[in-house]
Amino acid sequence: MKLEPGMLVKSKAGRDKDHVYVVTCVDGEYVYVADGEVRPLRRTKKKNRKHLQPILKMKLIRTPDDEAVRAIIKEYTREGDTA
Repeated sequence: MKLEPGMLVKSKAGRDKDHVYVVTCVDGEYVYVADGEVRPLRRTKKKNRKHLQPILKMKLIRTPDDEAVRAIIKEYTREGDTA
């Protein structure tokens, strides 16, 4: 699956396993992700794309800023709680 900026992903490995992020940049086999809180856009996390699972239900369409990133992750996790 091709990862693109704005996509939601879930971490499959590492200390942050099961954490939801938004892809900010794709660079070869690495992807830079942010969550707007612990990992704001000014301090993105570099992850191997093999360690990420794409979430196809939602995608960030707006210009990314920390508030938009937090909002879409919150919306996704709230949707998962009711399902």
